Amino acid sequence: MANRIRLLIVDDHEVVRLGLRTLLADEPDLEVVAEAGTAEEALVQVANHHPDVVVLDIQLPGRSGLEACHDIRRQFPETQVVILTSHGGDSFAEQALRAGAAGYVLKQVGNEELVRAVRAARRGEIALDPRTAAKVVARLKDLQVQAETNAFRDLSQRELDVLALVARGESNREIGQAINLSEITVRNYVSNILEKLHLRNRIELATYAVQHRIEEHLEKPE
Repeated sequence: MANRIRLLIVDDHEVVRLGLRTLLADEPDLEVVAEAGTAEEALVQVANHHPDVVVLDIQLPGRSGLEACHDIRRQFPETQVVILTSHGGDSFAEQALRAGAAGYVLKQVGNEELVRAVRAARRGEIALDPRTAAKVVARLKDLQVQAETNAFRDLSQRELDVLALVARGESNREIGQAINLSEITVRNYVSNILEKLHLRNRIELATYAVQHRIEEHLEKPE
């Protein structure tokens, strides 16, 4: 069959590799081209066979599967990685995604989920099993809220007012007129805000303010 998805299976248990090879060989669009039992062997096999997708266990002797995933994605960016593991914690899934994995599948979820993840990875999509996906999405939402909460923590309320007007494209003179400050004072405020936020210019200030929803941090008039 043309355009078959070429696979490398990486697991330190030979019986597991045999089971995976048998499972995946039943799919007409999948082809297992090599196997490996360690992270080091995995890199060698990727270099030799250039698989489309690596099905990779996290727990390997020596260097971990997460380290192997990172190295594979860095050295062979055209090769995707699907993590197949018994670890269901969302922290492992987050680490896998940060290492460059395109999929994170639990061994307990069944064969169809793995096949679906392999095909999705080949298309350049992210595939997580539903339980892990729900946990990761919730965690990312929490991190986003935390980031927005901390985005302006070093700024005074007056600095927030100035930054909000910078984000609206107001000049220093216009900002001063709006909040009863001299143009020189506004310029000093802008310089202080740039320093506190480690930004370089007004464009970066405006972008930062919009991205972190500055309007939600302003005092509401009574």
